[in-house]
Amino acid sequence: MHFQLVLMMQAIWTGVCHAAMQHYPAAWGHYDVCKSQVYSDEGLTWDYMACQPEAADMTQFLKVTLDPPNITCGDPPETYCALENPYMCNNECDASTEELAHPPELMFDIEGRNPTTFWQSTSWKKYPKALLVNITLSWNKTIELTDDIVLTFESGRPEQMVLEKSLDYGRSWQPYQFYATDCLDAFTMEPKTVQDLTQHTLLDIICTEDYSRGYVWKYDKTVRFEIKDRFALFAGPRLHNMASLYGQLDTTKNLRDFFTITDLRVRLLRPATGATMVDENNLSRYFYAISDIKVQGRCKCNLHANSCVYDKEKLSCECEHNTTGPDCGRCKRNYQGRAWSAGSYLPIPKGTANVCIPNNIGPVKCNCNPVGSVSDRCNGTGYCICKEGTTGPKCQECLPGYLWDNGCKSRVCDNELLRCQNGGVCENNIRCNCPSAYTGLLCEKPRCESELGGCKGPDSGQAPLRPPPLCSLLTLLLLASALLTEASCWSAVL
Repeated sequence: MHFQLVLMMQAIWTGVCHAAMQHYPAAWGHYDVCKSQVYSDEGLTWDYMACQPEAADMTQFLKVTLDPPNITCGDPPETYCALENPYMCNNECDASTEELAHPPELMFDIEGRNPTTFWQSTSWKKYPKALLVNITLSWNKTIELTDDIVLTFESGRPEQMVLEKSLDYGRSWQPYQFYATDCLDAFTMEPKTVQDLTQHTLLDIICTEDYSRGYVWKYDKTVRFEIKDRFALFAGPRLHNMASLYGQLDTTKNLRDFFTITDLRVRLLRPATGATMVDENNLSRYFYAISDIKVQGRCKCNLHANSCVYDKEKLSCECEHNTTGPDCGRCKRNYQGRAWSAGSYLPIPKGTANVCIPNNIGPVKCNCNPVGSVSDRCNGTGYCICKEGTTGPKCQECLPGYLWDNGCKSRVCDNELLRCQNGGVCENNIRCNCPSAYTGLLCEKPRCESELGGCKGPDSGQAPLRPPPLCSLLTLLLLASALLTEASCWSAVL
């Protein structure tokens, strides 16, 4: 019975430990706390950690721009035919009628409506001139992508498309990915998929044919830019090893910049045609229509904030760690005692806050321990000035070899190595309590040595050294002579 109970307890403990291990990444992976109060020798104090906002649907904060501006259908009203059936021409677009209008805002409204809402372009009525559309999404804020970018088309996926990013608010653009039914023909690039990438080629720009082929447009509507598959190259297929990913993001600036944007641009170059040849007699079959764009991410706050606010049509971080700016990208005034630095994901799980510290401009009170520090003011680096043997951010701890006794004092004795001598007793490792006749750090000196007359004086506490009396000497000589005589007699007998 006892053995069964032990096995049951062992199984329960193993299950609890296993569950804790499984949930561990979720506990630290978010970096959602910037600081917490902890107890120290001087009471409550702040412990600072790297932090970042939670991921969110970033499409609710963007501004959308179309180029050319008059590319949206409905002005003038127009009738469209179905791509898969050129004789089904009952779809009307009219910008002046709400039920028939398809403005760009419908790419970001609530999904699940019936009928589906979507933005729609004009038809390819100017064929063979290319039907080109640029859809620009701007946040006026740096964003860190956390999940796949997904576009849902209602008109068939385009046969040629480019997804681009900007890191400087639209002043310059770099391609994220090319999409085509034939990558070699469209962009002179070998077709690849994200599965062809490795840790060393993750930043490569590829052209994929996965999201452009296929005429069954009712079932193949989405076009993706795979963020999580790229994360998985470091974090594993199910993103269980986020520590590895965070370590790479922390130490490789190009990798972190790859997933950071201020703007996205969708360049639509050729609509779905469903065939090798364009039906020039029915160009109203060819257009672009997008029902949804998903962009999941978080405000970039350089690991100095755990929340981001949207006010007056602008996103900004609510900065901690004495930082300021839209991205917490600089130190606050009077907190520039050292150069600003972004927070760090390492060491896991709390990271490093890299808090901005006060300037050395006038006395700045740091709440230093008054007993362990020279002053309650900071020095030029923003730290307390500690007395000899004292350490810690507030001078509240002792260095090795010192013990706290209303301040750090040198360690004098202990009960193993530095023993008190001559019957002394070690008290609190800081002094020997000596018998009355001895003194010194370890009771190693007779007290009489420091008294008048030394250890030979009448008041020294020790008996004086005197020569033995004459009679005692004569007694010792007679005893020695008798012993020698007896020894000689025994030798003669033998």
